[in-house]
Amino acid sequence: MSLTKTPICDFGKKAENFKLKSTDNKIISLNDLKGVKGTLIMFICNHCPYVKAIIKDLVEDCKNLKKFGINSIAICSNDVKNYPEDSFENMIIFSKENNFSFPYLHDETQEVARTYDAVCTPDFFAYNGNLELQYRGRIKQLKDLKPIDDGESELFKALTLISKTGQGPEKQHPSMGCNIKWIK
Repeated sequence: MSLTKTPICDFGKKAENFKLKSTDNKIISLNDLKGVKGTLIMFICNHCPYVKAIIKDLVEDCKNLKKFGINSIAICSNDVKNYPEDSFENMIIFSKENNFSFPYLHDETQEVARTYDAVCTPDFFAYNGNLELQYRGRIKQLKDLKPIDDGESELFKALTLISKTGQGPEKQHPSMGCNIKWIK
């Protein structure tokens, strides 16, 4: 496990369309899923202890963000040959066990992760209704893989702000987690 932090938000950078297979065995594109007021694209995986530490909060945030016109999309891009826990079959199990209300997509070639410059799991990309990047921060601060604050998440606050104003907060703390497991 190599701890990696996300870079600073590149405000206004446009989201790139993609087409990936979901755990429902459907090919889904960003254009199919984008929200009216915003879209959250998150790079996660099944085995990362950082993802596991925040998954319940993340699922709850995504469910509540729908009320604000924001859709959420999760993508797993890890090398499944060397990290079989992140296989497509295990993605299906992980999404069911954690009651995902959002699509969980498999980036088998890692092309989407590279296009987005994703670096770790979790890595959050929050876009406004025009698919312009407005937030690339954490969900909340962790200490010893446990959230420090049980209150509203930074990710949720940022996305509700984006839904109302089209802009994310100026101050953002980087997300951190395990580096994406790139295919060699």
